Amino acid sequence: MNELYEAIEAKIKAAGYKRPISGADVYDDICDQIDGKENGDYLLLSKFEEDVTFEYHITIRDEDFNLGVLTITAPEGTYTVDFDAD
Repeated sequence: MNELYEAIEAKIKAAGYKRPISGADVYDDICDQIDGKENGDYLLLSKFEEDVTFEYHITIRDEDFNLGVLTITAPEGTYTVDFDAD
């Protein structure tokens, strides 16, 4: 799992987000939000910090989910992270 968490962190940092970020926290936030949801495409919002909003574009399938795009809105700017891009 550490590889997954590190990959999440690396993608977010590559998008220019300068604040400290935990891939494990992002993953856990997603899991909490999708718990009990049916298969489909979702747009989920999370107040990740007091002044930071995460907008997740997620596809939920039977056994897993795909985080396609994460948009982070913070006072210092908006950061778009495309997890489907290489």
